[in-house]
Amino acid sequence: MARLKLFLPLIIFAALALLFWRGLSLDPQEMPSALLNKPVPEFSLPEVSDSKALLSRTDLPPEPLLLNVWATWCIACRVEHPYLNKLASEGVPIIGVNLKDDSAEAQKWLEKFHNPYLFSIADKEGRLALDLGVFGAPETFLVDAGGTIRCKHVGVVDDRIWQTKLQPLYEKLQSQSWDEFAGDLPDSLLSRCQ
Repeated sequence: MARLKLFLPLIIFAALALLFWRGLSLDPQEMPSALLNKPVPEFSLPEVSDSKALLSRTDLPPEPLLLNVWATWCIACRVEHPYLNKLASEGVPIIGVNLKDDSAEAQKWLEKFHNPYLFSIADKEGRLALDLGVFGAPETFLVDAGGTIRCKHVGVVDDRIWQTKLQPLYEKLQSQSWDEFAGDLPDSLLSRCQ
């Protein structure tokens, strides 16, 4: 028993080293979403531009759209924002979820950097983000016309992410239901939406 006590620190160190090594090999962009293929959670939250206007899931347009979690304190959101403006100018509907932010600051930010959102939900306490399984900002969800989450992307949406991950699914959702085309898509594309 005394010999075991001598090796106990070495065993603990080896176990921790193995866990850290495994953690380093994980891709943070590949975080699974528990809400994949489930409806956007119910919510009743104010709009960023009008705190008296309460928004709910029924206010989501009945078409494929991007649900983008953003904040003024998020540096990566500022990097992503010009690309969201580009997508919006091309007709891609985007709904914002302003995470744990001051609405007045968020309004100033949207005025300064332009507003790509059809509307932006003020999630001051982060409850909607928590229900969505959000880890931080930015995160973007591809939602179908029926309000079901079909893909989640953690991090900045840029041209590469749009072209390779979100746009192929978005374009398919515009013309077909999920069940009609999910079987036609390569597993490698669907696996990126986990």
